[in-house]
Amino acid sequence: MAGPKGPSCARPACDREVMKDEWGVDIYPCECRFKICRDCFLDAQNETGLCPGCNQPYKTNDGVGKSGRGGGFEDPADKPWQPLTQRIPIPSNIITPYRLLIVVRLVVLGFFLTWRVTHVNDDAVWLWFMSIVCEIWFAFSWILDQIPKLCPVNRSTDLELLREKFETPDKTKNPEGRSDLPGLDFFVSTADPEKEPPLVTANTILSILAAEYPVEKLACYISDDGGALLTFEAMAEACGLADLWVPFCRKHDIEPRNPDTYFSLKGDPTKNKRRKDFVKDRRRVKREYDEFKVRINNLPDTIRRRSDAYNTKEEMKMLHTIRESGIDPTEPIKIKRATWMADGSHWPGTWSNPIRDHAKGDHAGILQVMLKPPSPDPLYGSGDGLVDYSDVDIRLPMFVYMSREKRPGYDHNKKAGAMNALVRSSAVLSNGPFILNLDCDHYVNNCMAVREGICFMMDGGGEDICYIQFPQRFEGIDPSDRYANHNTVFFDGNMRALDGIQGPFYVGTGCMFRRFALYGFDPPNLGLLASGKKGGDGTESASETQALKATDFDPDLNVNELPRRFGNSIPLSNSIPVAEFQGRPLADHPTVQYGRPPGVLRDAREPLDATAVAEAVSVISCWYEDKTEWGDRVGWIYGSVTEDVVTGYRMHNRGWRSIYCLTKRDAFRGSAPINLTDRLHQVLRWATGSVEIFFSRNNAFLASKRLNWLQRLAYLNVGIYPFTSLFLIVYCFLPALSLFSGQFIVKNVNATFLIYLLLMTLCLIGLAVLEVRWSEVLLEDWWRNEQFWLISGTSSHLAAVIQGLLKVIAGIEISFTLTAKAVEDADDIYAELYLVKWTSLMIPPIVIGMVNVLAMVVAFSRTIYSVAPQWGKFVGGAFFSFWVLAHLYPFFKGLMGRRRKTPTIVFVWSGLIAITLSLLWVAINPSSGPADSVAGGSNFEFP
Repeated sequence: MAGPKGPSCARPACDREVMKDEWGVDIYPCECRFKICRDCFLDAQNETGLCPGCNQPYKTNDGVGKSGRGGGFEDPADKPWQPLTQRIPIPSNIITPYRLLIVVRLVVLGFFLTWRVTHVNDDAVWLWFMSIVCEIWFAFSWILDQIPKLCPVNRSTDLELLREKFETPDKTKNPEGRSDLPGLDFFVSTADPEKEPPLVTANTILSILAAEYPVEKLACYISDDGGALLTFEAMAEACGLADLWVPFCRKHDIEPRNPDTYFSLKGDPTKNKRRKDFVKDRRRVKREYDEFKVRINNLPDTIRRRSDAYNTKEEMKMLHTIRESGIDPTEPIKIKRATWMADGSHWPGTWSNPIRDHAKGDHAGILQVMLKPPSPDPLYGSGDGLVDYSDVDIRLPMFVYMSREKRPGYDHNKKAGAMNALVRSSAVLSNGPFILNLDCDHYVNNCMAVREGICFMMDGGGEDICYIQFPQRFEGIDPSDRYANHNTVFFDGNMRALDGIQGPFYVGTGCMFRRFALYGFDPPNLGLLASGKKGGDGTESASETQALKATDFDPDLNVNELPRRFGNSIPLSNSIPVAEFQGRPLADHPTVQYGRPPGVLRDAREPLDATAVAEAVSVISCWYEDKTEWGDRVGWIYGSVTEDVVTGYRMHNRGWRSIYCLTKRDAFRGSAPINLTDRLHQVLRWATGSVEIFFSRNNAFLASKRLNWLQRLAYLNVGIYPFTSLFLIVYCFLPALSLFSGQFIVKNVNATFLIYLLLMTLCLIGLAVLEVRWSEVLLEDWWRNEQFWLISGTSSHLAAVIQGLLKVIAGIEISFTLTAKAVEDADDIYAELYLVKWTSLMIPPIVIGMVNVLAMVVAFSRTIYSVAPQWGKFVGGAFFSFWVLAHLYPFFKGLMGRRRKTPTIVFVWSGLIAITLSLLWVAINPSSGPADSVAGGSNFEFP
């Protein structure tokens, strides 16, 4: 953002302000007085060292350049100021032809549709009408998807510069070497230990606690929405192992810092390890981790045996009381079958035998600080323990277990409600200005990833960034990625392209938020705040050096309305301006027009007390959000299955922007369903959320003017893409209808039609090749994405549209359930890939495939038995059916399971049935000799 507009950079396609010195006077780095901004100047220095105006080298003997006062662009430490991040454009030899091809295909598409509309097939008007309606919709859908890809960008960060700016010790200003980085709160969410194994969640927590970030600035929170004692005790076990695992990672620079993944890596573990005690330390830590896994796996039995023992003890007490009171001992004794904690008390959450106040939807709020906030200065271990940590910082970040209160009659809003409870409780306890949320099965794969995200937030001009979205990467996917589980086309293509506009979507996990943006405020308006920025003596005003009040950012919000928006917690309201101030970029240069002074975050954090913990418990109560704006404007937004997309949309709609952070080493990794049925249901959930968005006030048609028009198109596509299934399923039947009826979508295949078809095909191939190049996606991944687009479009997307329309029009909610699993080989890591679980979502693709195969067989048989076979007609019609079947190939491959387990007789029966049906069709509808003998086999004409 910028204040009053001054002279602009003279480089093409750049309208940023020119550099200024400490007095606000323009700086001209070259004697030719060529006007240039800071970013373009740094790019010119790094690339050629030549001035873009005169093509002469920059002179640096008396500073970088000259200004009106004769001053130079010099840093107090004789070092030029450098940004933490850099925007790297796509090479022009790739992006220019790509944009040109988009324009060419738009023009060709317009002419083709005009030609199709004006040339009606009188012999089969019904076939022509269906095809032209589908083609017009496909063109509209392609525009919504393709136009937002005009501006893809790459970005890079400078981690060494981040360390130099925020963590360099100074004899006078920072003798202790404390970090000036802002606080960061990790959020991990889980709901059911049976579906989300506690061992997986524990490994995620361990990877977070070992992240490469100042220990005193890091906090980790886990939300257990199921309130299970199993999850609670698994987290306690993880804290115990963290005392050994986290220092081990720091000592030997371990990567990745998920112990299960690290110890499962294939290859030489000693590679790049230089310390002589590494092998001994690794062996000892590995043994401790194996014992840890056994304890975690045995926790259900441990809890059950403990609870049975305590319940038996209670029964004995009750029986003894009955005997002493003289009551008939033969009557059955009724006691609560409670779930007991290790300290001999009742678990306040969900019991194994649920009763009132101890069920999944009915239990008290629980908050336990399992690891207290560490000291601000390093604490080194000793050499007396299992591993020598005498020269390693053994501090651990703060870790908090939270399970919000749930009661009947309240709408708890699923994951979004749990995340908002984490926002409130963390604001009271640690109040990190930045929040990074992860699913329980997504672990930190790159310990430096959080620093790369912080680089964007702390760089000059980063005050209007609401979140940093990292790509989702998955493990355990079959090598061929049969069902496009990696989704690389979306993450490395669409998301990278949106980064060049207003920013990528929020996709639910692996996202670093600015806490202040989650509170529903608009981004800082420097124009409104500039009036109090400089005093009469030219010194900085309070808006630069001190925290502002919430009303300074929202004039319509007065002090009396804070409880209505955020609830009645005074500590929560007081934490808002503090989080805003601490999240500002570092004001270490005059070009940073909105920031905080260096060094203000080096002070130690105030210790937690019982009052703060009690307040944190209060804000996670089920009644706290009543008559507030939580879920409506503040925090994660309620009312949609895809609350992540809606939450990101609301921020973009208020004028915030987001960043896509693609790291060299994957930042986070998780798991994804590789079974066909599970994958279809996953896509069904996403598509259902999109339909809900389309019929809600979050439709991009209703967006404000702050939303970029290209970003608006992208969000429109989010709500519209499921409806493409209605046209896609019709279009997939058209080849079969053409073969059955002997007609085609056009009356005659003339040169004009073939030229249009050829031009559009060439444009499509060219766009695919160029998109693969700038997005760095493999061509095979692109093809897998195309195949699964048709599979999901004819199954999950269609079901989502039907489900959404029934819900909106009739208020009827339906669900698609799956049957029990088939038994497969447990020794195969990809055994789940071959499971066949029946679901009604499979019916449309199966019908489409069978009809197209049958149509080709019928047309082939009719051509053979014809007096004058017209092979041109058959080949032309069969080509389009083959196009459909080629896209459905992974679907049918999934239905067959393992090839070796599919009996050969199944294929024999299928062939016999197909031949019988085709012969039956020929007998019922025999070919007419004269009609067949007119054209002959040499005239290549479609019906």
